[in-house]
Amino acid sequence: MKSRHTAVVRITHWIHTFGFLALLVSGVAILLAHPRLYWGETGASGSPALIELRLPLNLEQSGWGRSLHFLSAWICVLNGTLYACWGFMRGHFRKNLLPSNSDFHWRPLVNVFSNHRHLRNPGDGYYNVLQRLSYLAVIFLLFPLMISTGLAMSPAIGSVLPVIVTVFGGHQSARTIHFFVTNLLVFFVIIHIAMVSLAGFRNRMRSMITGGVLDVGERT
Repeated sequence: MKSRHTAVVRITHWIHTFGFLALLVSGVAILLAHPRLYWGETGASGSPALIELRLPLNLEQSGWGRSLHFLSAWICVLNGTLYACWGFMRGHFRKNLLPSNSDFHWRPLVNVFSNHRHLRNPGDGYYNVLQRLSYLAVIFLLFPLMISTGLAMSPAIGSVLPVIVTVFGGHQSARTIHFFVTNLLVFFVIIHIAMVSLAGFRNRMRSMITGGVLDVGERT
């Protein structure tokens, strides 16, 4: 049995998984209460919308949805901060996620699409260049953008830090950006699950639960 993921990685991964699921469910409930997107500072029923989503209106869902969304968001923020601090202190991002110069040569890039042997051997710690770049983009771009746009939508935060609202062009602009970033994260999760399945779902799940994977000779 080879070790693949540390306890910190496994624990923060699952906390973030369930936290993101709660954010997604509650976010849909909030969106159904007003399925229209605007650009600028204000937007309300009757005013011109930038995008009008074809979703069923349901005003009864916004109460519990907002409460769950707020709670889940802060859990994800604290959990993500812990993971980021640990990752920098232990060199996790540099050693496991930051691509090297050789990753950008033409042969490794071709192997990303033509060779699944690396994916099928989860004990070697290998991530191809596209996986590394996508993980880095999610950790250091999409999640921070989702958090900052979420804060910009809060009137309380906006009154204390008005610059966070100004940067995004207004409360409604932040909400629209928040919506599209969420869609990108959902797309990433779908691709991530597909890659896990291609790599061997059972062994990958074992590594993320127990931290270890079976050697080739140990597999039945």
